[in-house]
Amino acid sequence: MTTVNEIAPLERRASLEAMFRSDPHRLRRRSISLGVHPADADDIAQTTALRAWRSVDTLRSIEIGTMCSWLDTITRNTVRDIARERRVLFVPLEESPDEGATVEDDAETRAAVREVIRRLDNLPEDYRTPLLLSALDGLSAFDIAEKLGLTASTVRQRISRARKMLARTDEAQEISGLAS
Repeated sequence: MTTVNEIAPLERRASLEAMFRSDPHRLRRRSISLGVHPADADDIAQTTALRAWRSVDTLRSIEIGTMCSWLDTITRNTVRDIARERRVLFVPLEESPDEGATVEDDAETRAAVREVIRRLDNLPEDYRTPLLLSALDGLSAFDIAEKLGLTASTVRQRISRARKMLARTDEAQEISGLAS
């Protein structure tokens, strides 16, 4: 294996460019697998590509596996950074979402929350726990894997399957609502 100093800068850039050309949607798919909304995935992918291009000199090896891991790390960090930038720390009282809410609105909100809790409770524990750790606690797949004694890929797979199960529940309810 070659070291960082032995890889020519042009060779690093050429390898990175070849990887981008061979699979142009890789970074978009990776960001979606990390929980990024598909509408934001292109922005994450573009920012990740730019960061990778700027830091290509830190690439330790031009082997495909090493490059993939390196890009995954940059993608994960980009997702975290953008999530931090967008996070709202508080809602000023004058802009409180409850302002002007009616009793009916309150009842609808409580019913919706109960429904979400019911659906989450119906998920198998092996899928529910990683999903909640990701969605509510904001943990990465690697952090969840460490906490649960799993691999990061298993965690990502379980989160994806949990989301699909919840989506199927939505579809089934829509169909049953149309039938009645």
